[in-house]
Amino acid sequence: MFGLVAGRFYRAEPRLRARMYVRGLLAPLAGKNGWTLAEAAGDLTPDGMQRLLNKAAWDVDGVRDDVCAYVVEHLGDPDGVLIVDETGFLKKGVKSAGVQRQYSGTAGRIENCQLGVFCAYATNKGRTLIDRELYLPKSWTEDRDRCREANIPDRVEFATKATLAKKMLARALDGGVPARWVTADEAYGGDYKFRTWLETRHIGYVVAVPRSQTIPITAGATRADHLVAQAPPEAWKRLSCGDGAKGPRMFDWAVASLPVYDWTTAPGWSRWLLARRALTRNSKGELEIAYYMCFAPTGTSDDTLIRVAGTR
Repeated sequence: MFGLVAGRFYRAEPRLRARMYVRGLLAPLAGKNGWTLAEAAGDLTPDGMQRLLNKAAWDVDGVRDDVCAYVVEHLGDPDGVLIVDETGFLKKGVKSAGVQRQYSGTAGRIENCQLGVFCAYATNKGRTLIDRELYLPKSWTEDRDRCREANIPDRVEFATKATLAKKMLARALDGGVPARWVTADEAYGGDYKFRTWLETRHIGYVVAVPRSQTIPITAGATRADHLVAQAPPEAWKRLSCGDGAKGPRMFDWAVASLPVYDWTTAPGWSRWLLARRALTRNSKGELEIAYYMCFAPTGTSDDTLIRVAGTR
């Protein structure tokens, strides 16, 4: 397996150490950090492992591309789903690239952390990560001395998380990753530029949007939650959006077709608003509802949209 990426390490020492690093990640260690990985490799200190990650010369993006090619070989399917999401990494201090006090979905609150935007690939054969981008806030990109101290090249400019997501999706699609769908949470789905970009790529999407999302209707526009509130009881149907750790994930679902305007929608494509309602009430006594904007070839079934929503 490591032979697939060995050529991305230009010298024997980092190549061998990288192999030991990967073996350590796969080993049944109680905790995995520089010290434990070094100990598993037979080193007395973590210096070698830290040098591999911080200073050794190797083709990081080349390894990413090799991994992606391996994933396509084993999991590739024309009906694949590309999934965009972000993860926060809690940090102490101010030296780690991109670190600042910002909201972390991982912690559920504002913390001193880094944010990474990730792209995963899922098919009926399995799922895994295929790409990543580090989010650099303006507090970093507007301070070039600070960036240089963290080895961030001068060419790296500020980019929103949605822009980073588009960069990874373009890399996957242009690189031949077979996919028919994209899904993401409302941080991305609520950005109309992100949705428009997907439509220009002619790839279907089922993306979460906030309850206040503006929804076009025949007589003008309304909010997503207002439109769903008007749905009659028979509009809802109870379905599983896939199996979870405790079995089928059951919700009530409702789908509303949205007006198709010739000047905004490619021929043969349609838009929908999808709503997912919980079966049990929360602490406030409410049935929580999630909202999704959908874009797919005309005639796509409700069950397909629900399946893609569940993939995320």
